[in-house]
Amino acid sequence: MRDEKKYIKIYESLRDDILKGIYPYMSKLPSKRVTADTFGASLITVEHAYELLMEEDYIRPKERSGYFVSYEEGKILHASPAAKERFVKRERAEEGDSYRFPISVFAGTVRRILSEYAEEVLVKSPSQGCLVLREAIRDYLLRNRHIDVKTDQIIIGSGSEYLYGLIVQTFGRAVIYGIENPSYEKIAMIYRAAGVECDFLTLLSDGIRSSDLEKTEAKVLHITPYRSYPSGISATAAKKREYIRWAERKGGIIIEDDFESEFSPSRKMEETLFTIDKGKNVIYVNTFSKTVSSSLRVAYMVLPEWLTHLFEEKIGFYSCTVPTLDQYILAELIQNGDFERHINKVRRLKRAEGEGWQT
Repeated sequence: MRDEKKYIKIYESLRDDILKGIYPYMSKLPSKRVTADTFGASLITVEHAYELLMEEDYIRPKERSGYFVSYEEGKILHASPAAKERFVKRERAEEGDSYRFPISVFAGTVRRILSEYAEEVLVKSPSQGCLVLREAIRDYLLRNRHIDVKTDQIIIGSGSEYLYGLIVQTFGRAVIYGIENPSYEKIAMIYRAAGVECDFLTLLSDGIRSSDLEKTEAKVLHITPYRSYPSGISATAAKKREYIRWAERKGGIIIEDDFESEFSPSRKMEETLFTIDKGKNVIYVNTFSKTVSSSLRVAYMVLPEWLTHLFEEKIGFYSCTVPTLDQYILAELIQNGDFERHINKVRRLKRAEGEGWQT
């Protein structure tokens, strides 16, 4: 196993032991040297693994004492008053050209698609989206997010706002939607415009307050686990699993709005609820607005396999709202590696600039 991959394996092994209670809350982890000997790895490799565990709040260091488990189910923390200010500062820093998708690469891809596919890009897209883009997204999600799905679980639409509307039409207007408070104001506006009742659930520094989650009559929970806007709060590992237990207990559905988590400066991609839940009760929603361009109105959602027939029955007659040309361009950017190269470049820049994982 190569060293740069081994630290992920060590991270996953220790994380799983923490989740199983082998290392309970406040217990001490083995020293880095002991862990290095156990896994046959270098100290630097183990340090990288411990850093990942700290980033996701599984462990915390104590000076001259070692590393202790900070993961605790049901833990409630207090919100940081400076979170929004730090979020805004980071947003402003990201407006620079270094974070933008290179226009030369995009323009070259457009020319190549027009040349190679000619009139094919003028053909009407299937209702779920072009197969070539859905296959590209499927392969990308498996490689980078450990999301293993079939192409018929993926639906393409013109922005996440449009997809929210499709979700409402599928589940009906009698269902209450639980929304983070605060959250991106358009989310509530879209649901209200669709005639849906919203329950606003207080967002603390680790995620939605547990008591709010317990009391809500919502059947659909709309969350942004990574850097929720405008607070900049990310859900901890414990809170993510609390959301999943809520869905299992209440027979609910979670909409995981994964906007921009691909630009996390962490050495590994953010853990998705869809993966943790094994695709049972989570609808995963993402967009290319941040990773490619806000002018490119393309988003996608990934459905649990058992929901695909319901969506087909309720909204299958809708035409895809994304032009075929745009879909072919995105598919090419993903398939030839340009999309992932850009994401990796931005993540390296964020690490170099010292933004780190703190919010």
